[in-house]
Amino acid sequence: MTVLIVPGLYGSEPAHWQSRWESEIDGVERVEQDDWDAPELEAWLSTLRRHVERRPGAVLVGHSLGSTLIAHLADRYPDLDIGGALLAAPADPELRASRIRGIASFGPVPDKPLPFPAIVVASRTDPYMNIERARVIANMWDAAFVEAGDAGHINVASGHGGWPAGLRLLDQLLARRDRAAASALWIRHAASLSAN
Repeated sequence: MTVLIVPGLYGSEPAHWQSRWESEIDGVERVEQDDWDAPELEAWLSTLRRHVERRPGAVLVGHSLGSTLIAHLADRYPDLDIGGALLAAPADPELRASRIRGIASFGPVPDKPLPFPAIVVASRTDPYMNIERARVIANMWDAAFVEAGDAGHINVASGHGGWPAGLRLLDQLLARRDRAAASALWIRHAASLSAN
């Protein structure tokens, strides 16, 4: 099983929970963009797609613009084999478009249900996504919604070093994915038995 870390703008510094998970958990890999400082949807999407194609069934763990990127990937390539996604503090490209070059290319936020299990985690004090908009987006994506309270952008600046609550959510997502895979295997097995 592979977990793909999908950072947002500027990547995730060494103290960020995404970087810590990558160094502390087996089977975790980072999706490396060519230029973390110049987000451009098509380039970032192409890189993420290549990583997912090399790791079928991977669970994606996005933060900020990385979470929004995952939604674009699912929208554009719904048949990719993705095991699930933990989407922490998704960034609203329409909110930030006027301030950071390249962010506008990530808008509008996709509005179709994700074709895999997902959890959106949002904060009441996130400067990059209003909590009510995050709730609406989670609903559009057909994702579970977790309100993290006054957690800022769920990053180092807001005091989220290793983010143990996020690890528990990842464990829940992995368990849900494993149950779904076991159920699908049982259905295929039962269908083959009835065909004989």
